[in-house]
Amino acid sequence: MNNNKDSISQSGFIAKYNQHTMLPVVALLFASTMWGLIWYPLRLLEDGGLHGLWATALMYCGTMIVAVPVLYKGWREWLTHPFLFFFMAIAAGWTNIAFILAVLDGNVVRVLLLFYLSPLWATLLSVFFLGEHLSRRALGILAIAMVGAVVMLWHESLGFPAPKDTADWLALSAGIAFAITNVLIHKLNHASVMVKTATGWLGVLFLAFILIIFTQQKLAVSTEVIAGAWILGAVAMTMMSVAVFYGVTNMPVHRSAIILLFEIVVGAVSSILLTNEVIELREWIGGGLVILAAYLTATSQVEEGTMS
Repeated sequence: MNNNKDSISQSGFIAKYNQHTMLPVVALLFASTMWGLIWYPLRLLEDGGLHGLWATALMYCGTMIVAVPVLYKGWREWLTHPFLFFFMAIAAGWTNIAFILAVLDGNVVRVLLLFYLSPLWATLLSVFFLGEHLSRRALGILAIAMVGAVVMLWHESLGFPAPKDTADWLALSAGIAFAITNVLIHKLNHASVMVKTATGWLGVLFLAFILIIFTQQKLAVSTEVIAGAWILGAVAMTMMSVAVFYGVTNMPVHRSAIILLFEIVVGAVSSILLTNEVIELREWIGGGLVILAAYLTATSQVEEGTMS
């Protein structure tokens, strides 16, 4: 009788634990979906006359309704590792600014492909700086994800995915900065998710206003466009950022990098649908491989949680 109770109690604990281990995966899939769609409202704002730098600044001003109270309560966390927080803020700032400018000025598909070379950088950085061990399974999943990305997004007319113009360089540098951000988020594992997230927002604002001053970009758009950018930041950017920081904090960097590849699926399909293009068999196959990699990563997360 006691054995039955113990087994029931243990199974309940495992189920509860598995829900916890799945939550970071769900958070990253949600964030990937949102980031894969964000290019469309950004282009609508650009059509309204709002430059990418001002769009970025206004959106992240919207996040300050959450950031200010969070940082007011948690500023002491900065004192634990001030340099790591500073570098994370700069890396997160450049990730967002470079990515937004790239999707506004470049080909969405090509930008996504160059940006999502980031799992390679993240994996290398996590091994060298975090001491993460990559099993054969992890390497295999990474290979599946990257093959899926190339199969899905390869366009012969676009040529080899190497930087050719400003948008390409922005996308590639954003991917590298994103990998560095992920490693630093994990390095600051002791800090709360919200403080790290708010710090990243400050980094975006800091760099955006510096670049606005340096490039002398003027704000000459309607109140409706400004309000739209602010609301986009206050709602969408806040939710997306919290989801990314939470997910990356609670799983190894190489796993979070793979799951975030799901953004490629959403971004490519949304760009096809919104531009009245037809989804080809190649897109379905490549997207299927990316989803398979994300699924294998999620299941391995649960299996390890169950075994521990």
